[in-house]
Amino acid sequence: MGSTTIRPKKKAEPQPHSSRLYRELAPAYRVVWPALVRGRILDGVRSLKIPSQARVLEVGVGTGVSLDYYPSHAWITGVDLSDDMLAEARERIRKKGWEHCTVEPMNAEQLTFADSSFDFVTSFHTISVVSNPRAMMREMVRVCRPGGKLLLINHFRSENPLIARFIDSAGNLTKRLGWRTDLELDEILQELPIHLDDRYKPNPLSLFTVLKATVD
Repeated sequence: MGSTTIRPKKKAEPQPHSSRLYRELAPAYRVVWPALVRGRILDGVRSLKIPSQARVLEVGVGTGVSLDYYPSHAWITGVDLSDDMLAEARERIRKKGWEHCTVEPMNAEQLTFADSSFDFVTSFHTISVVSNPRAMMREMVRVCRPGGKLLLINHFRSENPLIARFIDSAGNLTKRLGWRTDLELDEILQELPIHLDDRYKPNPLSLFTVLKATVD
C-alpha cells in the first residue's frame, strides 16, 4: 500500500446536515458525548488490530473525537456532512500534527469513493441519524475491499418487547432532534455480502450494540 491519502473518485456537493441534534446540542455534544462513547469506541477500534499502512474510513467522523483511537501507522479518512463539525475535526488534526488523518465533506448514503477503497470501514452512532440507513450500510460495504472489516456501534431497537416499548416512547422527541430509536439491525443487514463476525452489547444494560463483520 502506498502512503498517499485516499481521496474521493469524484467531487459531489454535499447537502447541509439536516439534523438539529448536532446544531442545537453542540455544547453538550462536545463535553458529554465523548465521555459517554469513548470506552466502547476505543475497545472496538483496538479489537480490529489495524496493521501498518492499512486504509481506514470512518463514516460520520463528526468533530474527530475518535481519531485519537486509531493507530498512527494507518491512513485514516473521515467523512461527515456537517461543515461545522469537520472544521473542528480539521483543527484537531492540525493541533495534533496528524499527517495520517484527513477529513472530507460527504454524504454517508452516497460515498464518492471507488469500490474496495478501504481495508476497514467504521461508523459510530451515525446510522440512526441518516435518512436512509440501509443505503449507508450498502455504501460502507461497497467501499470496503473483499476480506476487509466493518465495525459499527449504534443503538438499535431492542429485541426485548418491554425495553423496545420503553425506548420507543421517547421516539417523538428524538425524531425531532434527528435521531431515531426504532432502527432494527437485522433490517439494515439484509442481503449484504458480509459475514457477521460478532454482535454484542458492551454490557448487559447497554443500549448500544457492537457489530463486527467481514466483507465477502
